[in-house]
Amino acid sequence: MTPDDLARIHRAAFVTPRPWSAAEIGDLLHAPGVFLDLSATGFAMGRVVLDEAELLTIAVDPAHQGQGTGRVLLGRFLDHARAKGAARAFLEVAETNSAARHLYETEGFTVTGKRPRYFQTPQGDRLDAILMAHALGAIA
Repeated sequence: MTPDDLARIHRAAFVTPRPWSAAEIGDLLHAPGVFLDLSATGFAMGRVVLDEAELLTIAVDPAHQGQGTGRVLLGRFLDHARAKGAARAFLEVAETNSAARHLYETEGFTVTGKRPRYFQTPQGDRLDAILMAHALGAIA
């Protein structure tokens, strides 16, 4: 998939936080430690720095949401992070994104904090970001 393809999926999947452009995605893909896990209908992008992995984004085409693709991509992200030597993974998610929060919790992430008024909606409202982390064990 090209950065344009990834941006199309991201644009379809996200309103808040704002979708990323193809240029932003392309720049991230060239940054140190960044990796990409793909499916036909979505992607997860992460970064490992030292022993920590950050889930930068996970996006699934809305026509294919609710079919397990996000769970598969999250699992691939976690495996990829472990393989790159990460001992801990973290992410931030909009407080109103209950589907994503449920996915992360069922896959072992726990809430570690909150960034008040971190995300801005297209209408200008501010939403808290929920910080979550996951201790990574060795690949089974």
